[in-house]
Amino acid sequence: MKIYKRRLVLLTTFFTLVAITQTYSQQPNIVIIYADDMGYGDLQCQNKNSKIPTPYLNKLASEGMRFTDAHSSSGICSPSRYALLTGTYHWRRQHGIVNSFGPPFFNESDVTLPEILKNNGYETAAIGKWHLGFNWNFINKEPSGERTYWNKTHKVYLVEDIDWEEPLTGGPLDRGFDYYFGDGTINFPPYAWVENDRFVTAPNDFFEFNEFEREVKEEDWDSRPGPKVKGWDPYTVLPTLTKKTEAWIGKQDKEKPFFLYLALPSPHAPIIPNDEFDGTSEAGGYGDFMVQTDWVAGQVLKALKTNGFEDNTIVIFTSDNGPERYAYERAEKYNHFSMGDFRGLKRDVWEGGHHVPFVIKWPNHIKAGTVSEEVISQVDIMATLAKITKTSIPENAAPDSYNLLPLLKGKKYKSPLREATVHNTYKDLWGLRKGKWLYINKPSGGQGKMPDFYLKLRGYKDFDTPALLFDMNKDSEQRNNIFEAHPDIIQEMSTILEAYREQGYSVKR
Repeated sequence: MKIYKRRLVLLTTFFTLVAITQTYSQQPNIVIIYADDMGYGDLQCQNKNSKIPTPYLNKLASEGMRFTDAHSSSGICSPSRYALLTGTYHWRRQHGIVNSFGPPFFNESDVTLPEILKNNGYETAAIGKWHLGFNWNFINKEPSGERTYWNKTHKVYLVEDIDWEEPLTGGPLDRGFDYYFGDGTINFPPYAWVENDRFVTAPNDFFEFNEFEREVKEEDWDSRPGPKVKGWDPYTVLPTLTKKTEAWIGKQDKEKPFFLYLALPSPHAPIIPNDEFDGTSEAGGYGDFMVQTDWVAGQVLKALKTNGFEDNTIVIFTSDNGPERYAYERAEKYNHFSMGDFRGLKRDVWEGGHHVPFVIKWPNHIKAGTVSEEVISQVDIMATLAKITKTSIPENAAPDSYNLLPLLKGKKYKSPLREATVHNTYKDLWGLRKGKWLYINKPSGGQGKMPDFYLKLRGYKDFDTPALLFDMNKDSEQRNNIFEAHPDIIQEMSTILEAYREQGYSVKR
């Protein structure tokens, strides 16, 4: 009898494992490729006047669905990354980026996309730029060094201020990822590789502000001083991340689904395309760096195909925000508009600050070559992938995330799927998109003054009303402010925005 029971248990266990394996093998793999400071107009297939070839991303768009009205949560780095990974608008936590040696952006109660996928049997990995903070092992809580840059003296951490041997907590491994490899943030210290929760080599030298061992291809103003590994060469970052990604994909088990979040540090400054990409665009060093960014995406797609994963993998490509301020000069010098036809760029609530490229491919599920004009947000990725993978989202998690699966399947809606979408970077300037209407609560959507030469180049004029209203169906370039003509719409939009901020969620319930 004991032998019989033991055999029954073994058989039950075997068939259970077979069922799980079959379920896992049917689940789609997921790859998110997240570019950094890439504008809507940098994707060649949606900019007829582009000076930057992006053949790999063009092909991805031709094989999947391209969204022409997709938005990041914020106009800057860390907040958009948080929103993508949690389905939560960044401003429910904070508005600013995580600075050098800053603490985690997350609350411990936050539920993340990799966490719920991992609980559903997925192998999860983050490779590249984290920029969402760690719990640093400070020996000296306050920085013991000083450096002067940007015409101001700043406190900076020195090598001796931090214990580099202790494991880092609060990072990717504590947010649902099984594996991490990256350099944290390409223009912030420490300049060193982190694998999982340890430094591959502990920093043992110091990087002075913008003093690279090799010159950058275009001017840089933003690489902060701090500890580095001796001989650190930023030109090795993108090639190393590419190889690590290819290797990780090659190690995956075909019987277990995987989720890969590849957060590229490009085309963010410092502008450092490898030499073989010099001159591959007609938009200077940035254009060449964008060509390399496209090439990296292509190598990831090739790795999926080579290892037999292409037909069962969802690939999402998008960017964390609009292009950096260099885009103004690039437009004048090269006639390449990284922001496309949109007004503004990174940091702005103007459309160019958060209106980003967004492409999703899912073979045999999304019709190839389709284009959607639906307004979507990167916060929608979490609910959408949860629905596709039949993954449960805990109550009150992903409070701003809409399920886009019906759109991906080709369903048409008479009215927008999202009731409304919030645009925000910093705490006092807000925008709200509802259908064709876009409301901004100030006389300008910019965080800084647009250069006079660019105002003249584009024919922009400033506005003098207390707030702004645009009909985006007729005026996506935000030239015709119709604030005074629609007081009822202004009241409705401001009421919805206030409700979203107060009630803690924006998904219709």
